[in-house]
Amino acid sequence: MTKESVYSLTNKQLSAVIGDESNFIANFSNAAALLFENLPTINWAGFYLYEAASEELVLGPFQGKVACIRIQPGKGVCGTAFSKKESIFVKDVNQFPGHIACDAASQSEIVIPLVKDGRAIGVLDIDAPITDRFDEIDQKYLEDFVKILLDSSSI
Repeated sequence: MTKESVYSLTNKQLSAVIGDESNFIANFSNAAALLFENLPTINWAGFYLYEAASEELVLGPFQGKVACIRIQPGKGVCGTAFSKKESIFVKDVNQFPGHIACDAASQSEIVIPLVKDGRAIGVLDIDAPITDRFDEIDQKYLEDFVKILLDSSSI
């Protein structure tokens, strides 16, 4: 299967799995599982959600190894994507200034901000154990994935 067909199928599966369910924890949990199962050559997929009380991103539903629990906005790839409200993919995390290494095996990363009603509420974070894993195709389809998820979830 091509990368595009894998993503197209994954996005259709997300729509089917979450259906009319609005609970964001259930939907985000299944979303992380879908990505982890469907995307080749990744080692972590999950969410960091903004907590207003601490003004930090806090670990949410994910699949993969134990992860960092809190990330400050503007720090690392996740915090930067969150603060800028822009998707970021990093071909080699060792070249990203201030990269936060939760798993030393991760070599590349893509982060898609979760923006609802103009407000950043978190990020989708995916790591891979190889360099150059992510590109514009990943970004496009993952942005669509996040839109499907946010349109269906009460958060």
